[in-house]
Amino acid sequence: MKNNIKTVRHSQVIMHELVLPNDTNLLGNILGGRVMHLMDICAAMSAYKHARRPVVTASVDHLDFLAPAKKGDIVILKSSVNYVSRTSMEVGVRIEAETPLTGEVRHTATAYLTFVALDDNKRPVEIPKLLPESDKELYRFEEGKKRSVSRVKRLKSIRSK
Repeated sequence: MKNNIKTVRHSQVIMHELVLPNDTNLLGNILGGRVMHLMDICAAMSAYKHARRPVVTASVDHLDFLAPAKKGDIVILKSSVNYVSRTSMEVGVRIEAETPLTGEVRHTATAYLTFVALDDNKRPVEIPKLLPESDKELYRFEEGKKRSVSRVKRLKSIRSK
C-alpha cells in the first residue's frame, strides 16, 4: 500500500451494541436518535482510520429506516469509506439487528455520511485516495462519486440563497 492510497478494507469498522430499555420508545423500538448517534460514531471511526486525521461530520444523506430494532436486540453497525474527494470522504453504514435468542438478523437502516479531515489548525486537509479492489467496492465508489457531485450542487444552491 502506498502512503497516499488506501483500500476500503483499511477503513472497515464493525460495532455491536445491545438495545437497552433507555434506548427505546414506548413500542420497545430503538429510538431513531440513538441509531443516528451510533451510526455517526461508527462512520467517524472509518473516516478517522482512512484519513489518520481528526474528522468532522459534514453531511448525512439517505438515512433510511427499514425495520425496527427491539429492546434486547444486538445492533450491528458496519461502515467503510465508499468514496474519497480531496478533503472529504463518503462513508456508508449498514445497520442490522440480531435477535439473540434466535440468531435472526434483519437489515434495519442504511445511511451515507460525509466527513472532512482537519489539519492541526482545524482546516480541511487533503486525504489519501481510495483504491476499490472488488466489483462491489468499485460500484460503491462510482455511486459515492455521483452522490458527492449532487451534494456539492445542493450545497452551492443553499449557500447562494
